Amino acid sequence: MTAQKRIENAALTALTLVAGAIWIFPLYWAFVTSIRTENRVVSDQAGLLPDEFNLSAYHDALFNSSLVHWYVNSIGTSLIITAIVLLTGMMCAYAISQMNFPGRRLLYGVVLGSFMVPAQVLVVPQFMLMNDLGLINKWGGIILPQLVVPVVIIVYKQFFDAVPKEMKEAVVLDGGSDYTMLFKVYLPLNWGITTALAIITFISSWNAFLWPFLVITTEDMMTIPVGLTQVNDAFGVAYARLMSVALLGAAPVAIAYLIFQKRVTEAVMISSGVKG
Repeated sequence: MTAQKRIENAALTALTLVAGAIWIFPLYWAFVTSIRTENRVVSDQAGLLPDEFNLSAYHDALFNSSLVHWYVNSIGTSLIITAIVLLTGMMCAYAISQMNFPGRRLLYGVVLGSFMVPAQVLVVPQFMLMNDLGLINKWGGIILPQLVVPVVIIVYKQFFDAVPKEMKEAVVLDGGSDYTMLFKVYLPLNWGITTALAIITFISSWNAFLWPFLVITTEDMMTIPVGLTQVNDAFGVAYARLMSVALLGAAPVAIAYLIFQKRVTEAVMISSGVKG
């Protein structure tokens, strides 16, 4: 290895370490804050290094708040959204890719064109629709607007387009239907894609804030991101408790990412490639 190459590698390593430190510092600061008492947090003596180990904020977060209830709400809504998004996205993609019907190209054009519409633009009409349907502060009002994920349809369609047509012809000759082709032939072939899309969809729905914040009006219906806005006391913001709830709320997603890191990376690459 030449001297120039070693210098370039060293510079790249140093840049990576600096970027990693910048990224991880907010997490470190949140943890240090969460293990301090409230009086210590707001004092002018609080430094960057942990000077005490107090778990009262975590105790309050788990037993004196609605965190566990918010966990249940987030897990339930995220699982339902993920399952419906994958099922409907897969079926829609199969129809566009493998079936001939009037308006197929127009439908796919609408799916592609939806990328040009910012989600924020749809907030007001969606809220008015949910209000007219009586779904404000209801599970349906939280879930329904999050069920349309165009990137899932496009990724599945690209996969279905790449499957040899001889495979479908063989299934048809054996008397198989489109449902047989989709769920017994195509689905086993694309478990990797399905798993990646499931993980990224679950994480996205878990982290959703704007829409649940607008449609939820009572604390018992809140999800983790919305519940964080309620972590305070009669005397102002409880910083240690807020940080403890934030860390506990992010823990499931962080654990899922560590376990399925490869799949999450694949899903991000797939989504980026489609949007690009």
